[in-house]
Amino acid sequence: METADKLAAVDRYIAAFESSDLGIIRDLYADDATVEDPVGTDPHHGIEAICTFYEGAMGAGAKLALTGTPRCAGNAVAFPFQVILPGMKMDVIDVFEFNDAGKVVSMRAYWGPENAIQG
Repeated sequence: METADKLAAVDRYIAAFESSDLGIIRDLYADDATVEDPVGTDPHHGIEAICTFYEGAMGAGAKLALTGTPRCAGNAVAFPFQVILPGMKMDVIDVFEFNDAGKVVSMRAYWGPENAIQG
């Protein structure tokens, strides 16, 4: 997978939250993907569980804004961003791993309570 394709996936992910578009999420992820958000919690397995997870986040009004440059290596991209919710912001780093078809097979989100900013 080319670097440009990985960066485009990050842009589409951010755009999905901007427009609350689960169709973009469904298109980004492989049917058998996993989402671990945050790392250390039970992963969401499969596209239906993943879409339910994102539906909750989008329903809460979450928006995303990149806070740095995405980094590509091998079949993965890591990117820093901020989740913006009413009354709170959260600094997060996500890592997407892609399969040969260019679909996300694994998303791991790195954040903890110390990354929350009230206000």
